[in-house]
Amino acid sequence: MKKNKYYMNRELSWLQFNERVLNEAANPKVPLAERLTFASIYQSNLDEFFMVRVGTLMVQMNSKEEICDNKTKMTSREQVEAILEQVKELEKKKAKIYEQILGELEPQGIRIINFNKLSQMEGDFLEEYFNEHIMPFLSPTIVGKQQPFPFLENKKLYAIVLLETKNKKRRIGIVPCENSVFKRLIEIPTRPGNFMLCEELILHFLNKLFDRYTILEKSVLRITRNADIDAEEVKDEDLDYRDMMKNLIRERTRLSPVRLELTRKIDPEAENEIAGYLGIDLNHIIFVETPLDLSFVFGLQDYLRDKTELFYEKRSPRNPVSLSTKESIIRQIEEKDRLLFYPYESMKPFLMLLHEAAEDESVVSIKMTLYRVADKSKIVEALAEAAENGKEVVVLVELRARFDEANNIETSRRLEEAGCRIIYGLGKYKVHSKLCLITRKVKEEGTGEDICSYITQIGTGNYNEKTARLYTDFSLMTARKEIGAEAAAVFKNLQQGKTIRKTEHLLVAPNCLQNRILEMIDEEIKKAEQGRPAYIGIKINSLTDKTIIKKLVSASCHGVKIEMIIRGICCMVPGVKDKTENIRIISVVGRFLEHSRIYRFGTGEDEKIYISSADFMTRNTTRRVEVAAPVYDEEIKDRIRRIFDLIMKDNEKGKELRQDGKYVDREPGIEWLDSQDYFYREAYGELDGQAPVVME
Repeated sequence: MKKNKYYMNRELSWLQFNERVLNEAANPKVPLAERLTFASIYQSNLDEFFMVRVGTLMVQMNSKEEICDNKTKMTSREQVEAILEQVKELEKKKAKIYEQILGELEPQGIRIINFNKLSQMEGDFLEEYFNEHIMPFLSPTIVGKQQPFPFLENKKLYAIVLLETKNKKRRIGIVPCENSVFKRLIEIPTRPGNFMLCEELILHFLNKLFDRYTILEKSVLRITRNADIDAEEVKDEDLDYRDMMKNLIRERTRLSPVRLELTRKIDPEAENEIAGYLGIDLNHIIFVETPLDLSFVFGLQDYLRDKTELFYEKRSPRNPVSLSTKESIIRQIEEKDRLLFYPYESMKPFLMLLHEAAEDESVVSIKMTLYRVADKSKIVEALAEAAENGKEVVVLVELRARFDEANNIETSRRLEEAGCRIIYGLGKYKVHSKLCLITRKVKEEGTGEDICSYITQIGTGNYNEKTARLYTDFSLMTARKEIGAEAAAVFKNLQQGKTIRKTEHLLVAPNCLQNRILEMIDEEIKKAEQGRPAYIGIKINSLTDKTIIKKLVSASCHGVKIEMIIRGICCMVPGVKDKTENIRIISVVGRFLEHSRIYRFGTGEDEKIYISSADFMTRNTTRRVEVAAPVYDEEIKDRIRRIFDLIMKDNEKGKELRQDGKYVDREPGIEWLDSQDYFYREAYGELDGQAPVVME
């Protein structure tokens, strides 16, 4: 940290978040089988981090001008060096945790073994298995004049071997270890629950593939390639937008390596040679003592399903008390604003709303933004049904949702075939908002004249049935005309390829979200100056927007009490004397991914509360279309306020960010509180004598 001591580097802060995920893999309070999941999530998170963030930094390193982090002033090279240093330490920590988990799995009858622990008969079985089921499908390569170094696919496993000829010449051999016909987990028939990984079996029998050579050294290898490629870089005026995105996906698979992982240390000369072939610096080679791809752990979990104590208690979303699935959802929303709280409450009422709208004769149109959707999405089915029933259905499908491009291309096709009108993104702005508008033509009471009526839904999370069971999110549904009119204006601008310039109720990035946030922070500063109670409460996934950070620091200096729940990246350090001493920040990493965004400004009757799709990152506040909705219903305001306050008290999964930039366990309160567990027990009616609400 080079300049202001209340700033933290974005990338290093993210690594701290991923370490908190890894810590859950070591947490003895987490059921054993679930700890495997956290270890796998840690690894997949890290893969994406290298593909996107490290990839971006490495592109910047090759720029003519020196690019620095605007907060800590670290250069791109300094950031990459610091990342690699920390990752190498984290890999050592992961190895210890992985070994600990494997040790605890042994009494449960699950083992990952190697040849040193096998009997002669078991070794013979595996050799026969290799000969019949694996070797015929392998394609070994020896690098030389006739065979150049092969292209290594992103995140695929390869056996790499250092060979010696009879003339003492050295060669490098490479064998792909992944194939659609291979099983990754190979069970030992004489020992049910004992497995060998396919890549380790291939590594053991490499002598069968290179029988004319002496094998000097061998290892499993995996490279990670840069995936940070922009649609503009593959632009082709002869292609439509959807085909252009297909080209982007193809281009991404061939981008430069940013990391090389090895499971065994190899000769430095060979290491140099491999790095040279791949065009990667030696410090980007990371020695990993665990399997390079941990996705196989879900296969292990399948063998443990009958041992329910090794898993989280099974919980499924409940039907909300505030909504009946036996009555019209539209009528209930017209009576009163409604809020769904995922994953504790079910998405079913929202799906019912869409299907009802598809059938309702009064509904003229449905407009929606889609960023990430589930495979075989019921939401897409409902939109298609509405179009087939003659409704005007306009869907903005953001094809640039990173790593979901292919799924979104297919989604757009399905919707088009059903008769929906599709918009593909908005030029330089990604559309990340979660907005749905149902427009109806109804009779006005009294006059009987036709008038326009709206049902508007604003969410904090994607329209995705799968993640609605795994992420914590809000879905607000309202019939308020002022909200519907502004949502209609948002869609009108999107359909014209523009962004809305001014709003009164909704906060809509890129033009009227950041500035409104700053205004509301200023209002709290004025209250503090006048000696009145001043408060700001923020729940987001990431905080990187320097403009907002500076304004929050100013608010702290003026005595405004600030509480923040920030799951991931946090570029501001709290508790720094005369700067951020009135700011308190916690992070919650638990069974579910904390994903909901809440903005709170003020206290008592004057408090303003919003739910939002936007984090406080510059990309969200100034370079994307995001929507935050005000909560006007007093009961819902009370509920969100209570949810926020309970999460702030979480001392089981909550970690507090201290002024030294480190996250620490929180002080125990009167009793331990796991907020996620609390909200599920509440939804199940297990608190205060409530009767459980069961899904129909």
